[in-house]
Amino acid sequence: MAADDSTKTRSGTASARSASARPWPTELRVSRDRRTLTVTYDDGAAFALPAEYLRVSSPSAEVQGHSPAQRKTVPGKINVAIMQIEPLGNYAAKIVFDDMHSTGIYGWDYLRDLGENEETRWQAYLDELAAKGLSREQAARPV
Repeated sequence: MAADDSTKTRSGTASARSASARPWPTELRVSRDRRTLTVTYDDGAAFALPAEYLRVSSPSAEVQGHSPAQRKTVPGKINVAIMQIEPLGNYAAKIVFDDMHSTGIYGWDYLRDLGENEETRWQAYLDELAAKGLSREQAARPV
């Protein structure tokens, strides 16, 4: 998906939604500058999720590990952008970032959780960076 494109997701189908009828995304839209993904749900909720936040919160094993003890704090992603979004069936999307990270599968419930809890999750991330002496800025490359 190119910048400022959107993907309409299938909503309302029995096979796509669980019996609990959780909110379902109706649109994923990447901003022109590729720095924000807006996820709109069928209950009217919409979340503008910054690319940096999505990248450092990636559900991939590379970031989350295989247990809470293995979870990594990812620094230096302040300038990351979204290159592409690939819908995966009726349950998730794969986001490809310009740092070539592409292994996270962002389920609809996970994207909703990121949106609903952005303030708390973001502050926890900033606190982790500070505690570990890390920065949101990219490290300077040796000349």
